Amino acid sequence: MSIPDFQSLMLPLLRHISGGKEHTLAGSRDLLAKQFQLTEEELSQKLPSGVANTFYNRLAWAKIYLERAGLITKVRRGVFRISVTGEGVLKNPPERIDIAYLDQFPDFKGFREKSGGSEDEQTTVPESTALSSTPEEALDFAYKNLRDDLAAQLLAQIKLSHPSFFEKLVVDLMLKMGYGGPGEDAGTVTSYGGDNGIDGIINEDMLGLDVIYLQAKRWESTIGRPEIQKFVGALVGKRARKGVFLTTSGFSSEAIAYAAGLDAKIVLIDGLRLAQLMIDFDVGVSSTQTYTIKRIDHDYFEGE
Repeated sequence: MSIPDFQSLMLPLLRHISGGKEHTLAGSRDLLAKQFQLTEEELSQKLPSGVANTFYNRLAWAKIYLERAGLITKVRRGVFRISVTGEGVLKNPPERIDIAYLDQFPDFKGFREKSGGSEDEQTTVPESTALSSTPEEALDFAYKNLRDDLAAQLLAQIKLSHPSFFEKLVVDLMLKMGYGGPGEDAGTVTSYGGDNGIDGIINEDMLGLDVIYLQAKRWESTIGRPEIQKFVGALVGKRARKGVFLTTSGFSSEAIAYAAGLDAKIVLIDGLRLAQLMIDFDVGVSSTQTYTIKRIDHDYFEGE
């Protein structure tokens, strides 16, 4: 069974806390995870941002929405119980509790209006996603779309550039990623057209005792095993054991398997990963806007 969306968790959560006893999200999480027969893999799944746990995030928002509607009452920090209104709902329970159902409660409707929550509130998120997503998931989804679009634009821009510029780009990227020692000679581009299979050199120390050699292919077609073999031959000629092969396209399964079986360390970076690394390390991109997600600092309110 897949992880239920946060609205599908509302009724099970309310039923779980019925009876007036105090509960915590941690305790509720374990019981509901068993109820939905979630696997360890599903329980360890995180949102696209990699920060929050998906199931716990959805359960937390189910609890928040029920609280906003007055079906759950906060007892103290991290502890809650069902309200009189919530118990009344369970006396004649609906088949499902969701946002549409909660809109009948004045407190929830007021909360939605104040927060701008309307039927067409999320114009950048598909309706199917908006209906099942928590606010963090919707934000992650929008961010991923923006990031994927930027990656596609980057690759298109690279393919329009001269091959020699691409060679400079991969050296710049390696340096921004932290490879290369101090000094101006940490990374260099070899002479275009006369590189003998080596497009860039990264010196990891000032004396060049530890070197990474780069091969950059601004290609449309898939990189096959023969191209990797040529690169390995160039490394052998340099008595090198470290190489990075970067391309705007992709690698065949044979090329990937061949590189994985070598004694020398050969890293393959395809177009998608290349663009993502450029975004992560600010190569060829600039920030236009930054959003900071904030939460209540409960410690601040401890002494109220």
